[in-house]
Amino acid sequence: MPNGNKINPKTTREHLLSIYGYITGLKNDMKHMHDGIHDLGGKIDKIYWVLLGTVGAVSLLLLEKVLDKGWF
Repeated sequence: MPNGNKINPKTTREHLLSIYGYITGLKNDMKHMHDGIHDLGGKIDKIYWVLLGTVGAVSLLLLEKVLDKGWF
């Protein structure tokens, strides 16, 4: 397997067990990555809503200034 200094399997059974362990490790890594990406998505959603609220507030302030000057 690609992780370097491990014992080389000698029989077919040892090869199969080695491959099974490698695949199990990959599945665990994928689950860990999925959880991290899911948590990151929640943080990005919060940033998005804060940014959207800020843009909305600024646009309302600008609209108020425009209406006060009598351009419309």
